[in-house]
Amino acid sequence: MSGRGGRAEGRGGALAGPVEEGSARAGTPARTAPPGRTGRDPFFDNAKFLAIALVVSGHLIEDLRDVGIAHAAYFYVYVFHMPLFIVLSGYLSRNFTFSSGKARKLISALAVPYAVFEVAYSLPRLVLYGKFEISLLDPYYLTWFLMSLFLWRLSTPVWQQLRWPLVVAVGLSLLSGTSALPDELSMNRTLGLLPFYVLGLMLRPEHLALLRRRGARIAGAVTLAAGAALALVLHDDVKTEWIRWRHANEAIGVDDLTGSLIRLGMLAAGALLVAAFLAVTPSRRTWYSGLGAATMYAYLLHGFVVKAAEHLYGDWAATPPGVAAVAASGVGLAALLCTPPVRRVTRWAVEPRMDWAFTRLRRPA
Repeated sequence: MSGRGGRAEGRGGALAGPVEEGSARAGTPARTAPPGRTGRDPFFDNAKFLAIALVVSGHLIEDLRDVGIAHAAYFYVYVFHMPLFIVLSGYLSRNFTFSSGKARKLISALAVPYAVFEVAYSLPRLVLYGKFEISLLDPYYLTWFLMSLFLWRLSTPVWQQLRWPLVVAVGLSLLSGTSALPDELSMNRTLGLLPFYVLGLMLRPEHLALLRRRGARIAGAVTLAAGAALALVLHDDVKTEWIRWRHANEAIGVDDLTGSLIRLGMLAAGALLVAAFLAVTPSRRTWYSGLGAATMYAYLLHGFVVKAAEHLYGDWAATPPGVAAVAASGVGLAALLCTPPVRRVTRWAVEPRMDWAFTRLRRPA
């Protein structure tokens, strides 16, 4: 998903969230498989890797949407892939406070990588088009998610004090569609997708445990299949901007009542598909569990490959088999970008060590 309105085309961390608060044990759901040797719950890592694979594949086929199956797949994935990351980000942020340790982690794991990649993603435009433009308050391309997550994380204590936080968040999301909000701070997406973060904050281990039941897994698989079938039928009739959360109702061409109803439907559809996706996610350790601990790398780095690939697609790609091949390559690319060699080379940008920039933490007396 892209940033900046009309400009282009969302340590160890998550991209769900790309920054976890505490260990995976904090708030771990009742599980059918024990934590791995690192103490992490494989359920979360599995969900994060599968989700980032969807993100990468979705971006790779974005430029092939003239092919019907690509447009349908793009529409389907975008309904829930970022809501999934945001829900998990909220769940893993339940213990966030303004303590110095966590505030420092917020800076080093979100704010600094945001600045680095805001610059990095602007450099190709300088080379290709002779245009160089940077605005730290107006996220470009993939960096919008870091900006929004930073703001959501800061707001965590507020939501935890409200009696009906999800109702308030949904209300703010719907109201955001009635105003022409500025691109700064990615306001449309930050407010529009806010209910998914708050939903994650409200979840408890017992809620996720319900999704591990056999009946829930079957229902989840049926729901995902039904959603895919529905996307095949409806993808040409629903404007793409509804799944990008970038513009107000008027800009999309509807009145506020109609727009609010559509937004409410998109929130409900996203939440339903997120629950279905989590229901079918394996709880045991898999070959990709270790990769799921580093999805921030795949998220921030894959955009460079996507932009290069868009200039390399030939006629072969604009066919159903070509779309399938490109989408499948997204899974491989996501896996590659999460591997230890890639992480070692790019850690300075994705997970910078910032101890030198902070004062010493004071230990409790």
